[in-house]
Amino acid sequence: MSQLIKEKDGIDHYLEVNFKGLSKEEVAAYRNSYRKTICVDMLQGGYHKSFTELFALMEKWDALREAARVRSIVWLQRPLEEQPDKLDHFYYYLTRAEVAERKELFEDVYNNLYALACYFNHSEDKWVRNHFYERCFQIAQLIKVDGGKKEAEARGHLGLLFEEEGQLLEAAEHYEAFHQLTQGRIWKDETGCGLNLLACESLLRIYRLLADKMLENKDYKQAIRILIKASEIAKEGNNKKMEGEASYSLGLAHLAAGEYETALTFLNTYSEISTVLDDDLGLGRAYEAIAKVLQSQGKMTEAIKYLKQVVKILRNNLQFLDAVKASTMLGDIYNEKGYYNKASAYFQQAFDTTAELTNIPLMEETKVHYGIAKAHQMMLTVNSYIESADLTSLDYLLSWKERRSNIMPDPVTRESRKATLASLYETSEHLEELNGFPGNVPKNET
Repeated sequence: MSQLIKEKDGIDHYLEVNFKGLSKEEVAAYRNSYRKTICVDMLQGGYHKSFTELFALMEKWDALREAARVRSIVWLQRPLEEQPDKLDHFYYYLTRAEVAERKELFEDVYNNLYALACYFNHSEDKWVRNHFYERCFQIAQLIKVDGGKKEAEARGHLGLLFEEEGQLLEAAEHYEAFHQLTQGRIWKDETGCGLNLLACESLLRIYRLLADKMLENKDYKQAIRILIKASEIAKEGNNKKMEGEASYSLGLAHLAAGEYETALTFLNTYSEISTVLDDDLGLGRAYEAIAKVLQSQGKMTEAIKYLKQVVKILRNNLQFLDAVKASTMLGDIYNEKGYYNKASAYFQQAFDTTAELTNIPLMEETKVHYGIAKAHQMMLTVNSYIESADLTSLDYLLSWKERRSNIMPDPVTRESRKATLASLYETSEHLEELNGFPGNVPKNET
């Protein structure tokens, strides 16, 4: 303690000698932290409400840092004392808001609080942003001269707040109010975007999230009901892209419910809208979903045509990961129907793409698919040797087991065999040409 007193006396003496004429307040500014100086300035300026709000925020800031420190050795968020820019913003906007509130200029209060919310719109500070979103909503309800514009904006911000926290029903409530307040209005936000369009987009997004939860719980009727509401909102927004997305979501919901014809109706609508908008990726999504419906109906010939278009579209637009997914779907269909040559070709295409992208987890997955299809190919040849039941065939089988390489048909007896690896490949392709997609004809493998 005596050492601290000596240090304090030394600082006072230094300031007195070198900076004559300094006031007590100026001396305190050298001695105190910037955080404390800001608080003292607020109190001296008569901004008691601003001080109270800032002090509460600083206490919460410290509590959150301490809680994070306990949970994790590394806590990257710096103390507020080390961030003077943030303290300056608190001081500037809180005091201006307090002055405006005294004069009942609630629009100015809102604007200053909203400026703070925007400034703290970073992942580590979102709790501060959310605090000011809530304050904006409280103030917006006091504004009576703008027809409800500020309240509409505040509703949208609160909807986002609850959406980010996973509270979807609460978010939907605020987005619905946001939408209702902006109907028939030409209001725009600071970027020039129409508030009604933003409300429609937000409402559609939250309805889709709610519908996804319902579909997970197999509550198909309720999911479809809420997606119909979303579709109506999309049409009101007079935005073709939104209409297409709403139709796509409805199509997937009807697919999940097993209502295939209805699903195709909505998915075809989405594909038509995507074509009009020159939206290749949207068209690819539509075709992929249509292929799933057709596959569920057993219409493999049509499904394969759509999936091939999907692969082509995705590769042309450099969407290689999605192209891997589509190629794998094609391989699965061929593999399931016993046409292992084509299955291997599509699985290899998927595997090669993942190798080029160095996507290790996906590469391991596609490698398994590819390996299974290759094993099925090999199985056909092995079966043909076994069925031949002659010494030459037995020699080939023994030789293959020793080498574990690709087993090849016997060139001497190839024509006399019922099936070999090469001839089976040719047979599968001829069958496809004669009968359409292999799923439409029975397998003939013995």
